[in-house]
Amino acid sequence: MDAKRHIVHIDLDSFFVSVERKFNPSLIGKAVIIGGSADRGVVASCSYEARKFGVHSAMPTRQALKLCPHAIVIHGTHGRYSEASREVTQIIHNMVPLYQKSSVDEFYIDLSGMERFHDPFKLACDLRQKVIRETGLPISFGMASGKTVAKMATNQAKPNGQLWIKHGEEKAFLAPLNIGKIPGLGESTCQKLYQYGIEKIGDLQRVNLKFLEAVFGKAGTYIYNRANGIDDSEIIPHGDRKSISTETTFHSDVNDKRTLENVLVSMTEELAGKLRREKKVSSCLAIKIRYANFETHTQQQKISLTAAEHILIPGIKNLLKSAWNQHRPIRLIGVRLSNLCTGSYQINLFEDNEERIKLYQAMDNINFRFGDKTVCRAAGMEIGARTFNPFMKG
Repeated sequence: MDAKRHIVHIDLDSFFVSVERKFNPSLIGKAVIIGGSADRGVVASCSYEARKFGVHSAMPTRQALKLCPHAIVIHGTHGRYSEASREVTQIIHNMVPLYQKSSVDEFYIDLSGMERFHDPFKLACDLRQKVIRETGLPISFGMASGKTVAKMATNQAKPNGQLWIKHGEEKAFLAPLNIGKIPGLGESTCQKLYQYGIEKIGDLQRVNLKFLEAVFGKAGTYIYNRANGIDDSEIIPHGDRKSISTETTFHSDVNDKRTLENVLVSMTEELAGKLRREKKVSSCLAIKIRYANFETHTQQQKISLTAAEHILIPGIKNLLKSAWNQHRPIRLIGVRLSNLCTGSYQINLFEDNEERIKLYQAMDNINFRFGDKTVCRAAGMEIGARTFNPFMKG
């Protein structure tokens, strides 16, 4: 018989809004929208008071204000969010042996085996109270035998609550919920299931696995397992890749600003595309320069959490300007994006407008289907595919 697992999912409620309310308590209890400007901006996050009117993230701000005209729109302060996320991570790090940071405001914790020394539910409660006490941020958690049920329990516990689904009670907890509550079940899958009269997870639990496999292929097994509270996926410890970089050595030293900038644009595009594919964002940008005599300089700059080139490229060009003594030819140049954390495209919504979001989605879609660098900026194209460029190697 397998040992019982105790998985906790922790989520900071309306994270961006809660952080802003800490600095401006007059926002408490009000409909708050965080994101871009009212004309072409997009909602990055919103308070529960705004959600009641149908506002949600990635919605054009213009549309959100039609639904909720009295909402207060705030542009958002990146440094505050990074700092708050770091504070919460540190508290968790100091209290539990194994955890996974799955986004800036979301964590999975594995307390399996700890029941010999501690009551896992009490430990989770103590942790939640410590976060509330030390950061002033509202936080919810769910505890269950697997990641999926724990996450769904958190969603039921919100706002600012906690819920423990005991072993053997998973199916009963899931049964009355709508199938749309299952994480990872897309809109089209739900619509297909609705056509078969399957609306509640309880309906799904009565369906034969063979039927689901016939309709959805391999995904049928995933749907069946999740509906029945089966999820053996492991907690991936915090501390996966923290930076991503690339560099190029020139065959002959380069002293031309435009050539250097074009190479940097191409490298930055490549790294940014990789981040978006891995659903990561960076908050630190660095440049590396090596001169002909092998003297090497690096310079870095803190930036807002992003994976968007239109923010990264100007930053990289500024670093080149400040790091490079323009009279000296360069032998090697490199770009590094660090302080990576998991974060959906949502975080970029602070700066982006609707057109830009659609452009990035289209570019990533094409590059994903047809290979990297199928579409890129004109500056990146000037240097062509680097492997075919006679000036460069490696």
